[in-house]
Amino acid sequence: MNEPLHRVWRPLRAAVQRNCHISDARYAGDYSLCIYLLKMREYYRWEQGLGLTAKLSQQAVGEWVAEREDRWRQLEQYEIGPLELSGQEFDAFDDEGINRKLLKHGLVYSGGYGRFGKPHFFLARLLRTEQFGGYTITVCGEEYARDLSAPPAMTRGKFIFVRRESLRRMVWEKIEEWRWKKLNNAMTLALASYDIERDLEAALEQITDNEVETLIFHEVGEVIASELLGDGWPEMLSRVVRTPAEVTARAVRDQLADCLSTLPALLELESLASIHFYFATLTGMRKQLCPSLARAYQGWVESGDLGELKRSVPNGRRQWLSVANDLLELHRKHGDRCAPYVAAVAEHCRL
Repeated sequence: MNEPLHRVWRPLRAAVQRNCHISDARYAGDYSLCIYLLKMREYYRWEQGLGLTAKLSQQAVGEWVAEREDRWRQLEQYEIGPLELSGQEFDAFDDEGINRKLLKHGLVYSGGYGRFGKPHFFLARLLRTEQFGGYTITVCGEEYARDLSAPPAMTRGKFIFVRRESLRRMVWEKIEEWRWKKLNNAMTLALASYDIERDLEAALEQITDNEVETLIFHEVGEVIASELLGDGWPEMLSRVVRTPAEVTARAVRDQLADCLSTLPALLELESLASIHFYFATLTGMRKQLCPSLARAYQGWVESGDLGELKRSVPNGRRQWLSVANDLLELHRKHGDRCAPYVAAVAEHCRL
């Protein structure tokens, strides 16, 4: 890194990390105790630069958690601050302006809102960029600043961000969970394509590289879904933040995005390991909403015929677009009081 960029990078990294701490100070309490502790252990591992298999000292982690919570208490009164680059001040959510300065130096930044309205920020090394329909897809490597929660992919404005380091951790957690439960399931079939017993590290890298492509397909689907649903969708979502309706709305749009892009791409390429991995990681509300898709997957597993799964995708595309438009209509009809009506959709829109 050249000296002029080095002088810019250090204060920028500190400013981004401070905003991450302010966000965590306000939102870390939204997690259940179990999820919170798991996230804190993973965050400690990242901050200390420890490998995924490194054994953690319970005492060291406990002391770090206490120190971090004390720091959060000191910062929770502060507002998210602007970022300064080359003497120019940028709003912390101005991804486009900030990345105009950073991408040419091999760095990438994002500031946006995630689930429950939590602000997310990160600063990372840029691995590569691609273009899609006026959008810049950035695949990021080592992360220099981040908050407690690290979504592997997101779309902000005209940027699609894929965070390889965060994805790699997520893949590792899924492998660990599978090993612990010892189930014969979709994850078993996904991992059968990789030599995890002989060389786990190499297998983890290979899985991560493959799933980077799956994340890109999904985010492209999010872009297409946004264009179909229009400006009313983010407005509706803002009315149901931190309610069960938000979980429903996000799951519906995720399913629409996957039927628009992710599943068609994986099926066309016959990326069998990634198809297994997709269903292995389909959980929560998203799994609850689409039992017929799960049945089509199981039919393929049993027969080896992808036909039913391929036929289910256009049906899902029509279904989820219709449901998403129903949610928009509920918002138009009920305005700020739409949340219970949106949440109730999950009871009758299963496909």
